[in-house]
Amino acid sequence: MKRFCAVLLLLLPLTAFADRIKDVASIQGVRDNQLLGYGLVVGLDGSGDQTTQTPFTVQSIISMLSQMGVNMPQGTSLQLKNVAAVMVTASLPPFSKPGQKIDVTASSMGNAKSLRGGTLLMTPLKGADGQVYAMAQGNLLVGGVGASSGGASVQVNHLDVGRVPAGATVERAVPTVLGQGEYIHLELNDNDFTTATRVVAAINAQIAPDIAVAQDGRVIEVRAPQGGALVAFISRIENLEISLAQGVAKVIINARTGSVVMNQAVTLDACAVAHGNLTVVINTDSTVSQPNALSKGKTVVTDKTTIDVKSDKGGLVELPKGVSLSEVVKALNAIGATPQDLLAILQAMKSSGALHAELEVI
Repeated sequence: MKRFCAVLLLLLPLTAFADRIKDVASIQGVRDNQLLGYGLVVGLDGSGDQTTQTPFTVQSIISMLSQMGVNMPQGTSLQLKNVAAVMVTASLPPFSKPGQKIDVTASSMGNAKSLRGGTLLMTPLKGADGQVYAMAQGNLLVGGVGASSGGASVQVNHLDVGRVPAGATVERAVPTVLGQGEYIHLELNDNDFTTATRVVAAINAQIAPDIAVAQDGRVIEVRAPQGGALVAFISRIENLEISLAQGVAKVIINARTGSVVMNQAVTLDACAVAHGNLTVVINTDSTVSQPNALSKGKTVVTDKTTIDVKSDKGGLVELPKGVSLSEVVKALNAIGATPQDLLAILQAMKSSGALHAELEVI
């Protein structure tokens, strides 16, 4: 029976956790481009900009109407409720060609209450060079709902931002340079010399010897074929599997929410921690001293203040040395501190040298 179990274990597949190169690196020059435009959303159900407080909305309407042959008399005051001025943003993917569709997001820039049910009018989207690369138009999808009546209101999610799926048409292509001469360059998402060395070793071992060289901890130069074989070559490289290097020990602290996140490289030396909470409560009671009816005295208000200071008992807790993340978590849980208290404890541990990790406050 024991021999059968041993043979069965040998037949079980070994699961290897590896990452593909495409998950940790990108091709230099292959990138998105951000687009931006200013437009108008019409068809709102009385939830648009208050034109007296947003003059740019009125100016945009008058300018648009004049281009359509409608001239407004001088001094005309438009009282619009169904129009809102928005900023339209989009991301132009690499290798996009004229005629392709991309998603756009419209965000209110005035005081509109909601963009729900609105239609984005034709809006040119420009790049950083000032050139128009796409034209956007379509019905907005707003992932929220709101209602108000008699001074009371209720709202679910955000109503001042909407999205138009496939709402922009690409009008101009952005030239994308794929490689420089006979070389392409891989850029790691995170700067790491060990990962760069492993990527170079994987390419040279599985593609061809000595075609990849690491220029630094982020950029890897690869000698690549030209012409139609380049795309297939890059596809082979992207799907090569590598083992990522262990990251730097780091503890991320969010001081606003009290969140603490640490990676698996965090270790802890043996130390002792004592932590107690100090609570100060101040109460003020106002008493009124009323004189007798015929005493000709004055009514006096006297404030009586009491201050109560409470200090919780903070026993000294010895934390053992932890060489794995689970041991560190068990040791910190043994303190019994709240997440807010843990922020101060981790900083003190770092200062004493007991915590082997980089503290980053966000």
